[in-house]
Amino acid sequence: MDLRSLIAGGILVLAAGAALAQEAPALAETAAAPPVLPTVTATLTLTLDATSDIERRTVVYQCDNGEGFRVQYVNAAPNFLAIVPVEGETHIFATTISASGARYVSGPYEWWDTGDEATLRDLRSGEEDAPLATCLAAGNAP
Repeated sequence: MDLRSLIAGGILVLAAGAALAQEAPALAETAAAPPVLPTVTATLTLTLDATSDIERRTVVYQCDNGEGFRVQYVNAAPNFLAIVPVEGETHIFATTISASGARYVSGPYEWWDTGDEATLRDLRSGEEDAPLATCLAAGNAP
């Protein structure tokens, strides 16, 4: 190999290295950006075998945090459900044992209603922590 070939080869290696160095930040930036996931919506159909007629009612609640929302109750013995919006998502709560009123749970959340009053709690919080919402039934909706 002569000197010209060595110099030409060295220039090509330097040029390629400079080009890769310029592209490296761009590759690092795209690798650091989280992928954008498509929005997905779904519909759920739930079939319940009931030992009696199925009752479905909607109650509108006004809460102390200024929010109001609708809760749908589905009573299909032996299944008793409450469909409650929590932090922008719809949760299906199932009834569980309570000393009074109707107590429902869904994952870490508890919805407990007694008469026209209801509370929403995050069970991961301590018992001394305030509920996420304390609500009062504003009326029934069809």
